[in-house]
Amino acid sequence: MSDDRRSAPEAPPRWTENPSYPQDPHWRRSGTPLTRFLGGSPGGVFLRLLFVSLIVGAFLMWLDIRPSDIFRGLFQFINRIWSLGFDAIREVLDYVLVGAVIVIPVWLALRLLNMRNDR
Repeated sequence: MSDDRRSAPEAPPRWTENPSYPQDPHWRRSGTPLTRFLGGSPGGVFLRLLFVSLIVGAFLMWLDIRPSDIFRGLFQFINRIWSLGFDAIREVLDYVLVGAVIVIPVWLALRLLNMRNDR
């Protein structure tokens, strides 16, 4: 006997029921402002940060990158930006204005076309 039904099988009831777990974690709904800010208990957050810092630190030491190298590079980067002076800012603004001459009318036209298509 051949049953020639071409419909999808029904989903098991457990897939269609409401989940028994809450949608938001419990610490978002209640707790102290510090707990909500940190995303968990301070001790748990401290241990997670300690573990991740250990892993990242080991990786950076394996690459022979020291904390002083990172800070020195950051200060050199800031000094190079500062030494460029305000001419660099003026040049960036020129680029933005030239791009805006093209981008803004195209964006406006696309918005108007989309508004017409929504009707």
